[in-house]
Amino acid sequence: MDDKRNLIAAILLSVAILLGWNFVSEKFFPTPDKPDVTTTVAGADGAAPAATPATQGQPSALPAPGAPAAAAAQAIRPVNVVLAEGQRIPIETPAIKGSINLVGARIDDVTLSKYRQTIEKDSPAVRLFAPGGTEAAYFASLGWAAQGIAVPNANTVWTATGGKLTPTTPVTLSWANATGQNFRIEYSIDSNYLITAKQTIANTGTAPVSLSSFALIDRLGKPTDPHEQDSWTIHVGPTGYLGGKSVFDTDYDDVEEAPNRTVRYDSAGWLGFTDKYWLAAIVPAKGERVTAAISSPSANNYQTLFARDFRQVAPGKQVTTTSRIFAGAKEVNILSKYQDDQGITRLSNAIDWGWFEFFEVPIFKLLDWLFKQVGNFGVAIMALTLIIRLLMFPIAQRQFGSMAQMRLVQPKMKALQERHKDDKPKMQQELMKLYKDEKINPLAGCLPIVIQIPIFYALYKVLMLTIEMRHQPFILWIKDLSAPDPLHILNLFGLLPFTPPSILSIGILAVILGITMFLQFRLNPQATDPVQQQVFKIMPWLFMFIMAPFAAGLLLYWITNNILSIAQQQWMYRKFPQLKAAPAK
Repeated sequence: MDDKRNLIAAILLSVAILLGWNFVSEKFFPTPDKPDVTTTVAGADGAAPAATPATQGQPSALPAPGAPAAAAAQAIRPVNVVLAEGQRIPIETPAIKGSINLVGARIDDVTLSKYRQTIEKDSPAVRLFAPGGTEAAYFASLGWAAQGIAVPNANTVWTATGGKLTPTTPVTLSWANATGQNFRIEYSIDSNYLITAKQTIANTGTAPVSLSSFALIDRLGKPTDPHEQDSWTIHVGPTGYLGGKSVFDTDYDDVEEAPNRTVRYDSAGWLGFTDKYWLAAIVPAKGERVTAAISSPSANNYQTLFARDFRQVAPGKQVTTTSRIFAGAKEVNILSKYQDDQGITRLSNAIDWGWFEFFEVPIFKLLDWLFKQVGNFGVAIMALTLIIRLLMFPIAQRQFGSMAQMRLVQPKMKALQERHKDDKPKMQQELMKLYKDEKINPLAGCLPIVIQIPIFYALYKVLMLTIEMRHQPFILWIKDLSAPDPLHILNLFGLLPFTPPSILSIGILAVILGITMFLQFRLNPQATDPVQQQVFKIMPWLFMFIMAPFAAGLLLYWITNNILSIAQQQWMYRKFPQLKAAPAK
């Protein structure tokens, strides 16, 4: 009766885990919804019913005396229509293409040349920045706040010197007010994602002026895809190195709920908005003192802003300040290079590695190196698994030795269980004595499994966070190892026109995972407890359901690990055949 009760409890527990895991994984371990689609950050070009907030593009988080009134709200229009209007200076580098709007001197048109929205060959490039008046306006802007004089604003039309912004050709924008103050912005750009902007105010008037310069990033809306939103493992939203630490604990809702819809900081190394793969950030000059804020000027509108202290500019003098704008993909090596060479403090933390960064970064670097050697990301994952297995070989041998010892004493354990089947405490006491006499550690076999957990988590973070792994194919139907297996058994591998719910999205890789885990468990010594025996029989198929929604690369890692474990155990049994035959004696 007790055995039946325990068996029923084990089955109910397995079902609870299976059903509960679907909720837990969606909340804490999000996976891409589709294997071939990553939408643009700036959204689609279609019309939307909402209007652009009247405050968008105007600094609101920090005092800005003299800032002009915001323009009236505009109806949402397609991106290509807005880009075709007005005067623009093209931007072109090996990494990005776009333009600077001479109205407002905004960098509001950036697409990432190396990255596509989907895995299709004709898919358009990912759009990062889009101009105001579009569905998901997103741009960087520079400006001044002053007392008693006119300063450039969002409607100012600038004069350009230079026809195109490239790594070898800077562009200068200029504008003058009626009281003798001349404003200039000199833009330069490197071959990747960093734009440098030198802001100069030359006072040719007869009286001193007091002013401050600022830089901001303005964003309309936030990601609507549930897999692109902030989660326990992946931070999406406002971020930066603020107040002497990397900020991952402020999201869009926190900003909206803050007093005056603003979160202020007394210092900033950089700040901006991060998506899973993309980053837009503003960076003051190295060592420069600024104040910063993350704010929400109006509903569905968000800003990051830093401003310098007000200072006097005497007649005949000029003041130049330098700001930098990062607009691009969160490539690990590029972020690290800017951090080291440009002195941008902890820019590499724009990738939310989490607590185990010390472990995840080496995993990424090894995997990236293997990928560059073999040219196939799936093969690189398999090679990584082999390397990890080789490093863990001594531990695995100890595990196998422990399992072999357990196998040898199974007849004695069964005899004890029969002898004391009516006295459970006495049976446990005798089992502990047996373990001690035979020098067996029943928990030793769990050590490799425990070690696998941080390795699995590190690989999960690498697959989900690093742009280098995005849209990487393996073989046959696996076109993106950072996304789930696209072929589902329940819809006959796409022949039936429906998508199964995630809990039932069993793909080919998940089935192979279940089979290899079942074969691996078959080689392990059989547990003496009937309940444990039933749990071990159920566990491979339970894991098949649990792992099915995860990225295909993770399943490939686990399958490879299972196959290597099976091979190692078979080798050990052939080397010591008496271990396999021991229970029968």
